[in-house]
Amino acid sequence: MIGKIHKQMSHDSWLFSKMATPEYTPFVFLLLLFQSGVWGVPVCQTPQESPTCGYKSCHATKPGMLNVHLVPHTHDDVGWLKTVDQYFYGDRNDIQHAGVQYILDSVVDQLLKNPDRRFIYVETAFFYRWWKQQTDDMQNTVKQLVNEGRLEFVNGGWCMSDEATTHYSAVIDQMTMGLRFLNDTFGHCGRPRVAWHIDPFGHAREHASMFAQMGYDGFFFGRLDYQDRNRRMVAREQEMLWRASESLTPPMADLFTGILPNGYNPPEGFCWDQSCDDPPIRDDPDLEDYNVDDVVTRFLHIAHGQALVYKTNHIIMTMGSDFQYENANLWYKNLDKLIRYVNQMQSNGSEVNVLYSTPSCYLQELHRVNLTWPLKGDDFFPYADSAHDFWTGYFTSRPALKRYERISNSYLQTCKQLEVLGGPISRKGPFGAGDSETLKKAMAVAQHHDAVSGTEKQHVANDYARKLANGWAHCQVLVSNTLSSLSGSSAPRVYCEHLNISVCPLTETSKKFSVNVYNPLARPVSWPVRLPVNGTAYSISDAKGKAVDSQVVPVSQATAAVRRGRGYAVNELLFQVQAPPLGYSTYSVSLLQNGPPSPPSPLPRAPTAVQNKFLRVTFDRETGLLSSLSNLETQQTVKLSQNFYWYNASDGNNSESIQMSGAYIFRPNTSTPFIISKTAKIETLQNSVVQEVRQWFSPWVSQVVRLYTDSRALELEWTVGPVPIGDDLGKEVISRLDSSINSSGVFYTDSNGREVLQRRKDYRPTWNLRQSEPIAGNYYPINSRAYIKDDKDQLTVVTDRSQGGGSIQDGSLEIMLHRRLLYDDVRGVGEPLNETSDIYPEGLVVRGRHLLSLSPPAMAADTHRPLAQEVVLQPLITFTDGELHPSTRLEFSGLQAVLPPAVHLLTVSQWDQDTVLLRLEHQYQASESKEHSQPVTVNLQKLFSTLDMLGVSEMNLSANQWKDEMTRLDWKAESGEKGRHYKCPCQITNHTVTQTLGLYFVI
Repeated sequence: MIGKIHKQMSHDSWLFSKMATPEYTPFVFLLLLFQSGVWGVPVCQTPQESPTCGYKSCHATKPGMLNVHLVPHTHDDVGWLKTVDQYFYGDRNDIQHAGVQYILDSVVDQLLKNPDRRFIYVETAFFYRWWKQQTDDMQNTVKQLVNEGRLEFVNGGWCMSDEATTHYSAVIDQMTMGLRFLNDTFGHCGRPRVAWHIDPFGHAREHASMFAQMGYDGFFFGRLDYQDRNRRMVAREQEMLWRASESLTPPMADLFTGILPNGYNPPEGFCWDQSCDDPPIRDDPDLEDYNVDDVVTRFLHIAHGQALVYKTNHIIMTMGSDFQYENANLWYKNLDKLIRYVNQMQSNGSEVNVLYSTPSCYLQELHRVNLTWPLKGDDFFPYADSAHDFWTGYFTSRPALKRYERISNSYLQTCKQLEVLGGPISRKGPFGAGDSETLKKAMAVAQHHDAVSGTEKQHVANDYARKLANGWAHCQVLVSNTLSSLSGSSAPRVYCEHLNISVCPLTETSKKFSVNVYNPLARPVSWPVRLPVNGTAYSISDAKGKAVDSQVVPVSQATAAVRRGRGYAVNELLFQVQAPPLGYSTYSVSLLQNGPPSPPSPLPRAPTAVQNKFLRVTFDRETGLLSSLSNLETQQTVKLSQNFYWYNASDGNNSESIQMSGAYIFRPNTSTPFIISKTAKIETLQNSVVQEVRQWFSPWVSQVVRLYTDSRALELEWTVGPVPIGDDLGKEVISRLDSSINSSGVFYTDSNGREVLQRRKDYRPTWNLRQSEPIAGNYYPINSRAYIKDDKDQLTVVTDRSQGGGSIQDGSLEIMLHRRLLYDDVRGVGEPLNETSDIYPEGLVVRGRHLLSLSPPAMAADTHRPLAQEVVLQPLITFTDGELHPSTRLEFSGLQAVLPPAVHLLTVSQWDQDTVLLRLEHQYQASESKEHSQPVTVNLQKLFSTLDMLGVSEMNLSANQWKDEMTRLDWKAESGEKGRHYKCPCQITNHTVTQTLGLYFVI
């Protein structure tokens, strides 16, 4: 069968893997490396499952009755209204009363008082902190609760990630971190069987695919579009089989999925937390306010009503909510009574049975009924909770944080790779003690559904950014140690993190310096470098001493304006660098001439065209705007214009009857955006490295259209802000491309950076949509790319961060860049999305890039797949001052050979002293590329240049189960198709997981 991994293994070595599309199958292996002359063959022993944990710990249900599964739980946001630290300690209760440490203290105490009680916990980031503070006796007590199934972990990632704005690589990392802690701490009884995303604001198909490949048996969530829910309730289709990949052979990406009845809250009138006002059960018949009969009657009414909209004689009720159970006695005392009194009614003929349960126990009962389930093939975006309330604004909210999270992911992957390539010296070397763990944890927290989503309070967003910056500071030491070891140079290394606005003190002042370019991809890259300088001529040589073509151009007015005194370079030094796979190359730069910059050529009219050997771009002479784009290789041309617009997000009247745009919700007051300017002032630069058309639309919107000499993509570098609000109007700024492509109301977006889904205007595949918001209701998350196409042409836009967008008119593609709003959208965050900073007190300025390519549809993926990977994992550029020692190693590659074009190296990370986590993926979707959507063979023994591989064992995607021992419950679709049955599950103990290699084959 196509897509299987073919391997030849001896008893202690793994020779090669044949990766095949169309399957994105995850393959994770235990990879033992040679280090310090010590080696051995790791052994994984399948643990014998305790008779009282997992599915075996579930309470018995009663056939022929309506079984009501009560699931005590708390939903603990890893940052939202308060920072993650404030939430854990219970600080700043003036903002929100919440203290996670007290929740866990109280729950454990109450679980010990009644063995029937159950509790589930989700956010490993919080549990990890709490666990570290416990005594040995308390840790042993908690382990006993876990071993008996009384405390059960669900989901198990470091956080409950957002599903619209996260990249799949970062999601895999944060899930791996959380699941590894549970595995190391609790063994197989700590492994979650169920994915649990009760709060994210819409659900991505790629998330479901990843959960399936991580070994989860089912998935439950709370939020979906109100129209979709209403239809599903009537049809009793709130539980389904989600076929989460068009490329993977079923059931590899099939995931049983259930929609919870009350979001994630308890039924109305049955909340007994200290934060609730519902009356307790008063069961003393001698008291006047005795209410047991009333409570039982109301509960039975709710249970029977809920059963009408679900398919089986089992229903689930979530008994808890945000940061509840700080005083768990209130909950459990009343739940004990509820179960007792409702079940007593069975002697009077009641057919309702109530029990403490968990999501996995509920899932097991659904599996036992052996029914067929409806199939779901698309995703759950966009999400609306009523006719005019589409949660599509957060796709773009806090664009600066979204970019910082994305570049931090690139930093983290580089840091992890260099930790492996450098060995022990990377963590303790000439520049001090460095680590990747700090950034791993910061990135894991940033995946939370109120973090990178941009839906947190401002001080919380600042805290996420601070944690990322601190993590990168720790990684810089590690990176410097490794590069020093590999190059043989102990020269201090300089990191310039504001190169996008031409700020780097070293290059601005130094007359001689070197540029080290590290490439985290497993293929060579060619990358344009732009350095802030004050000279007018420089000589540059590469690692082989060969002269490199370079040009000096003046800093643009827009860049000079946004620096705000953070740099004083008047010029930019431009040149193209080449870097080997998983390695670096070093360039030497010497000043030749000082002097004033050569000004750009201001033209009264725009240039007719700019072009290289691949692309030709024309401009309208009167407006200065784009007018066409041509692919010279394929001889195709489309009319193409681009401009900036803004939607009026509020009318200045904060009426409670009008839904305003906010951090979550996008609701423009009109379907027609306001154009910022019909024309652009133009400056042009043309040289041997790049051709630029600098466009000035207004004091707060500018753009540079760039075409590099050897690029197949046109770069649009946009700068937006400070967004003016002096007119008391909130603004949501878009870039819109209008083309001659006959897209017929269809466009395409990626799902978390991987597979691409078709979108159709005013349409949902699952139900007959009643469209009430023609703009916001047609916006979808764009994580890394979007495109429109017809039979001949495909126009693809690759983004540098997650954004929202849509195709409102045929041939058009609009992407939202920035949002500045004056009102809260009344979804909990409690403040307008009005970002300022010390540097930009009048409003944030945001800069980013869109990369455009034009291709025939059958060839488009050959360009946009590798291009998107280059943007996600961009080279790391570091600097050393002065002249390098002659013995310095100027070039290095960690690979023996370049990986095939279809293969992407997703993860290289140190697992323990002798083992490394490696993931490879086939990055082409099924049938999207004639050349690359084909099987590929990779020889793992000949992969690395500096590491000796002694053993490999295959694991699942999240590296917490042996792949050949992983099993998932099989489910039957209504079509009659049944998933194949895997072997029974196995959890790896902390002593046997020494290193994993995950082959994550993406098509």
